[in-house]
Amino acid sequence: MNTKVAIITGGAQGIGKAIGRKLLSHGMAIVMADNDKEAGRETLAEFQALGAVRFIAADVASEPQVKKLVAATLKAFGRLDVLVNNAAISANTAPTKLSLADWNRVLAVNLTGAFLCAKHAAPHLNRRQGTIVNIASTRAYMSEPNTEAYSASKGGLVALTHALAMSLGPTIRVNCISPGWIETESSKKTSARCVPVLSAADRQQHPAGRVGTPADIAALVDYLCSDSAGFITAANFMVDGGMTRKMIYV
Repeated sequence: MNTKVAIITGGAQGIGKAIGRKLLSHGMAIVMADNDKEAGRETLAEFQALGAVRFIAADVASEPQVKKLVAATLKAFGRLDVLVNNAAISANTAPTKLSLADWNRVLAVNLTGAFLCAKHAAPHLNRRQGTIVNIASTRAYMSEPNTEAYSASKGGLVALTHALAMSLGPTIRVNCISPGWIETESSKKTSARCVPVLSAADRQQHPAGRVGTPADIAALVDYLCSDSAGFITAANFMVDGGMTRKMIYV
């Protein structure tokens, strides 16, 4: 197969879905890996007219399931060029009440999952001089209360990015995107979808003048996967409409 092939974890909804749509639009084949079978089947049906696409139900925190995901991708398409580690969950609970099980589960999906996918994809990406893009968050640098597990996992993902870039380079480039406020409600599965309510204040607190969309992140993933980004590795890109750089005076 001459077409490039990408695995996108958490690919059935939100940012992951937008990434899949963007890569398909440029002729890439994609494998959506997601733990939500309902969302996966729905997005698969929507995307089938756009190009070569597969849905594989997988929990990225499980090494056996990650192995099967990579093997199934190779069986379907014969190659692997891109890995997008996007799968993530949260557990917004006060640190004094957050259970160890919930803490461990968030870290397992958001951070360990990215490591496992990179570990098992790397030998195949190496053959294609491929690329890995990790989707972190501005929560790696700033927080609201009760986001300890999520913030810690995303901070770890930023660090994992530059570590992998050193270990896997020069044949594999590894970069990271840290989205800010991205409105994903309208791109969820039908049963969970809702119309977002965004106020003027929501827009005004962004120097760019609006809240972000999944397509904003997908556009940068598309670029980082391209030959035009051949000199970019170990980098983290803040895509937040300037919000984390805005000084606030009350």
